[in-house]
Amino acid sequence: MGRTAMSTTELRRAGVLARVAAGTLKLGSAASLMEVTYRQAKRLYRRYRAEGAKGLKHRSAGRPSSRAIETKRRDRVLALIREKYSGGVDERFGPTLAAEHLASEDGVTVDHETLRRWMLAAGLWSRARKRSPHRRRRERKAHFGELVQLDGSFHPWFEGRGPHSCLLTLVDDATGRSLGRLGAQETIWAAVEILRAWIARYGIPRALYTDWKNVYVRRPNQEERETGAEPLTQFGRMCATLGIKIIPASSPQAKGRIERNHGTHQDRLVKKLRRKGIADVDAANAFLDAEYWADHNRRFAQAPASADDFHVAVPRGMRLDQVFRLEETRTVSNDWVVRYDNRYLQIERQSHRPPARSTVTVCEAATGQLEIRYRDRVMRWTEVAAPLPKPDVLATPRPALPPTPSRRRGQSADHPWRHAVDDYYAARELAKARRAWLAVQP
Repeated sequence: MGRTAMSTTELRRAGVLARVAAGTLKLGSAASLMEVTYRQAKRLYRRYRAEGAKGLKHRSAGRPSSRAIETKRRDRVLALIREKYSGGVDERFGPTLAAEHLASEDGVTVDHETLRRWMLAAGLWSRARKRSPHRRRRERKAHFGELVQLDGSFHPWFEGRGPHSCLLTLVDDATGRSLGRLGAQETIWAAVEILRAWIARYGIPRALYTDWKNVYVRRPNQEERETGAEPLTQFGRMCATLGIKIIPASSPQAKGRIERNHGTHQDRLVKKLRRKGIADVDAANAFLDAEYWADHNRRFAQAPASADDFHVAVPRGMRLDQVFRLEETRTVSNDWVVRYDNRYLQIERQSHRPPARSTVTVCEAATGQLEIRYRDRVMRWTEVAAPLPKPDVLATPRPALPPTPSRRRGQSADHPWRHAVDDYYAARELAKARRAWLAVQP
């Protein structure tokens, strides 16, 4: 619908022409005040005298635009929005995303700004902006691969159709290029899986920007504080082997770029999974790899400030399977058994065998496969059963003793302690007599 009320400009012109009609202002001065030519001022004044202030209203006011979209098409688009892309505040599609799916699924092309006006008028879209404290956004890094942010987002990605999962995402700081996978938890193996996928696609990044989860970084213990040794988690040791520096963020605001990235996925990805009918992690990860990340990076990634790529290739001779594994130091017992994760590993007799009480390194891969290394040599081993627990002597029940008769508090007159003083004096006198007899002997 077009506008029917007079605009501010038209109302101002009516006031100027009223002064001309009253004889207090000349028409030439009125033209200057209205910022029109003198001929246009004459035409406006004629209409004002004939029709009054309403005659100054634009002749197209209230008429439909010649470029307006047909009402039938507009009603059809809004019907599709109500049927497929509407719902609660957390479920409905925004105008931009709805315009994309109308074009890809329904074959209807509508500009997102036009769709926004239609949805606002129909009550299908409203957005209340929240005021937030002023913060200055950190400048992006200049090079692709100079800094990659790593973080997990727990969210009902399947909206009750599947398990509550975590989307672990890597976002390049310079370009915004993203890659991620869904999993049950933000574990070390989930972080290893997405980092290996990034390395396979782009190369080894220079640094990772993480939070203070124990998976990535930890505080130094007392010994490390005294010696100045760097505290490393298992994941930190893997990254150090590859030359990747881990930078922990001190606050969620410091990771604002990846936090905003999470918000985008919590809106777009949830709705796309709903449209695809995906309800499990494996199918969702297949959709992420095949379609979602390529489309997301095409829409939102940007060119870096510098054309130099800071990713490096995996060094020749380095096997990533030997880098991305857990390593624990264990002591060999006297019978050449190593205990690891409540398992007993018997080292077999072989050359370069480790002596008893020496230390070996137990390596565990993501698949659970174990490897024992002594001085960088792989040792052969077999798993043995855990030894039987020793019987607890104290826990063996003792035979019951016969009950002892109760004693009176008072003791008998011939009790030994009653004669202790008398015996003491008698012994002292006997000792004196013996010394006197020895003194008179020749």
